[in-house]
Amino acid sequence: MPKYVLFDTETTGNQEEDKIIQFGGMIVDAKAPLEVYDELCSTDVEIKLEAMEVHNITPDMIVGKPKAVETNFYAKLQEYNSTENYLIAHNISFDLAMVQKEGFECAYQLIDTLRCARHLFADLPYHRLQYLRYALDLYKTEEAEAAKNNITIKAHDAIGDVLVMKLFLSKLVSKCREVYPDYNPMDKLVELTKTPVFVQTFKFGKYKGKSTQEVAQQDQQYLMWMKNNLELDEDMRYTLDKLTQSSAEY
Repeated sequence: MPKYVLFDTETTGNQEEDKIIQFGGMIVDAKAPLEVYDELCSTDVEIKLEAMEVHNITPDMIVGKPKAVETNFYAKLQEYNSTENYLIAHNISFDLAMVQKEGFECAYQLIDTLRCARHLFADLPYHRLQYLRYALDLYKTEEAEAAKNNITIKAHDAIGDVLVMKLFLSKLVSKCREVYPDYNPMDKLVELTKTPVFVQTFKFGKYKGKSTQEVAQQDQQYLMWMKNNLELDEDMRYTLDKLTQSSAEY
């Protein structure tokens, strides 16, 4: 039976030099008890104040903790690292990049619950995990799930986010069965993870709430400025590439 490794990291920041300071992980196997990991880890990289503001992890909390590669979760991540198993995270490109900084070479099949949310719940205006937590009523069942596994739920805490992600994954599987009844849902989620999403509406900036296609017709210079000056996720860059390419063809 495949292993489903759900994980989240908290880090010293989101720049190239930053490192992991917390792992939250759950390993799901239909024939074995749920494995839960909640581990702080030390690093020589200073925790940025902006990062502390989000996750509330302070330097004193990681003193004497093992390095990321010495944690129990990292050992499990390595143990189950094969193509028959699934590695799952919300915005997996960020968390996977963080573990790759520790020397991890990924062989798992990947599921990004963020990108899958954009595909399968396209009608929702936002797809942040905490937004989904409330939009899909996950908060109504999370306390029982947390109590069963001795987990304390806190927003932007690695293990708390993994718990919400586990509940959301069940929603994704159900939605997959509904939309793609002829497919194995996990295989379809892997496929959707590899498929960029065309963003229909700007979620930020001076055109927030406006159709991306309308803006493309009215203000190509702004789209080019975004491409050249902003750090964009893969879906937004894919969208802007499509829109600017379409304009160039006319």
